[in-house]
Amino acid sequence: MLVSVKDSIKFIGVTVVCFCAVFVCTFFLNYYLDIVPLEADISEDVMPLYKAQLATAQMTCGITGGFLSVIAVIMLLFYIKLYIDAHGKEIGTFKAMGYSDSEIAGSFTVFGLGAFIGCALGFGIGWTFMPTIYNQLAIDGLPEITVRFHPSLLFALVVAPAVVFTVLAYVYGIIILRKPALAIMRGTPTKTKKVKHKTDAKNRPFLKEFCLSALGSKKTLVFWITFSCFCFSAMVQMGLSMENLASGTMAVMILIIGLVLAFISMFMAMTSLVKENAKNIAVMKAMGFSVRERFAAVFVGYIPFAVLGFAIGTVYQFGLLQLMINVIFNAVGEIPAYTFDVPVFFYTLFMFAVAYSAVFAVYLIKTNRIPVKMIMTEN
Repeated sequence: MLVSVKDSIKFIGVTVVCFCAVFVCTFFLNYYLDIVPLEADISEDVMPLYKAQLATAQMTCGITGGFLSVIAVIMLLFYIKLYIDAHGKEIGTFKAMGYSDSEIAGSFTVFGLGAFIGCALGFGIGWTFMPTIYNQLAIDGLPEITVRFHPSLLFALVVAPAVVFTVLAYVYGIIILRKPALAIMRGTPTKTKKVKHKTDAKNRPFLKEFCLSALGSKKTLVFWITFSCFCFSAMVQMGLSMENLASGTMAVMILIIGLVLAFISMFMAMTSLVKENAKNIAVMKAMGFSVRERFAAVFVGYIPFAVLGFAIGTVYQFGLLQLMINVIFNAVGEIPAYTFDVPVFFYTLFMFAVAYSAVFAVYLIKTNRIPVKMIMTEN
């Protein structure tokens, strides 16, 4: 087998995203299925809150499950592309030996294992939290809701996603392997522009061109960095706001899920960025560029996208909470109206600046350790 089970487990991003999506959807969908049959027993006084709870369960599963499912698919394709780029020589050799695209792509179905593990863990751990969540969602005047197991939910949240991701990995593998064997073996070489290190004024155009070239050729990394900052902004602000609007348990879950997604996607992007620019960084070190100049060339171009992700996350969480509180729970008198929480925004902004400055600093240190001798060898 070209791709081993060990290889698939290394790419835990898909596993984590699938876990988060299924974890949230498990107790909300189960709660929805358990509460729907009770509608006939609901009094008119409690009916607005009952319908609001149903709408919350539907919207949370739709937004969280749907959004994270799309991210998991994108992450899966990103991982497969990374794997092919890293193992181009082996894959190209197999093609040259006569193995068909479908035979090689069949090995990529192992990547579906990560999705299955994430979904299974999310479903199992979601069930352990089920009694706590049911207590948090309890409605005064409504009969006690018994937690029931729904086999259809197990199939929809564990079996079906694993099958879909396995098939998707196979199909994408066939599509991306259509190139000739020699092209796969060579990969896409990184072109290094050689210039003489002159005065600072002369260096600026080169650094700017290097930065823009890196951004243009690595659009996927732009997406992951923006997404990471979006997750941090949206989920941290939402979690801190939910502590006042709902319960501490829900707030903690939202915070943890948001932080995990944010740092995993940032880790993926930054690791790939440093790896793919390693030779360029080595060339710049050999030419005498300073640490500050190398940082500007490799990382600075991504900072505006990090800020953009934070801004989009702020707008997203505000709109979502306003929709839930001011529209869905509008008929429930005891629920206060939601307005933008300025202190939470500035607190999150401060944490964001500290956390991502630390991330950039760590990877700047990693780039500084890249040996100059790397430019003397070719992979």
